[in-house]
Amino acid sequence: MKIIWTNGCFDILHRGHIELFKFAKSKGDYLVVGVDTDERVSRSKGPSRPFNKLQDRVAMLEAIKYIDKVVYFDVESELRAQILLNNAKTIVVGKEYKDKGVIGAEMVDEVVFFDRLGDYSTTNILESK
Repeated sequence: MKIIWTNGCFDILHRGHIELFKFAKSKGDYLVVGVDTDERVSRSKGPSRPFNKLQDRVAMLEAIKYIDKVVYFDVESELRAQILLNNAKTIVVGKEYKDKGVIGAEMVDEVVFFDRLGDYSTTNILESK
């Protein structure tokens, strides 16, 4: 079984996320989604984030048909541990990470880059309020 990994904060789900999950699932048999804890989101996005708490974000992700398993992590070492624990063979990430380096890339057989769909962005959604 080929296990695919993708991760993010997935604070406000939008069509771009769904297309990412659909694409990622098409690359293998089983899709594991890693979710940033509330504390990790706050550290990276600022004190007003996340908009939705971890338990709500996990519940939403678990309801998506393309996703087989949802896990969460707080620090980079936990992210790496989850990739190993779940025996991921491929990491799928947004194309915007191509030149930034992908955490865990050295632990899998391949990294596949997903072309962002339009201008969908949780940050843009929240800032337009």
